[in-house]
Amino acid sequence: MKEKINKTNAARLLDKAGIRYELIPYEVDENDLAAHHVAEQLGEPIGQVFKTLVLHGDRTGYFVCVIPGDMEVDLKLAAKVSGNKKAELIPMKQLLPVTGYIRGGCSPIGMKKAFPTYLHESAARYPFIYVSAGVRGLQIRIAPADLVAYARCALCPIATS
Repeated sequence: MKEKINKTNAARLLDKAGIRYELIPYEVDENDLAAHHVAEQLGEPIGQVFKTLVLHGDRTGYFVCVIPGDMEVDLKLAAKVSGNKKAELIPMKQLLPVTGYIRGGCSPIGMKKAFPTYLHESAARYPFIYVSAGVRGLQIRIAPADLVAYARCALCPIATS
């Protein structure tokens, strides 16, 4: 018997928009919230499992970078594409108040406010990618073009290996 998966706010928003996706559960390790662990649990390549990072720019304020799990955000590139001179990751304690999400469960879909969102250009190579569904232990499998359309993402080179 298949276990029922509770829909998250991100999933309900995609339903409302008529976007196809799949909810994929995975085992959470509270001591290892890294994308490598998630990819391993899903049995997918790490480059296809994306993490959602929230940054603050000196000119535009908050913005979101969605990058492959095996990469690091390049702060200079992220600042440039977002129209900032400088950008930095927000402190962890600000994540929940700013986005409504916690570390390990931050989705680019359904944040408290719609922030400018930049998706790493490598996403376009895949028929689908994984992003957090908004809670730890649940991923959304979605076509990159659908995520770009829904979250109004710009595809950019914002990360390095």
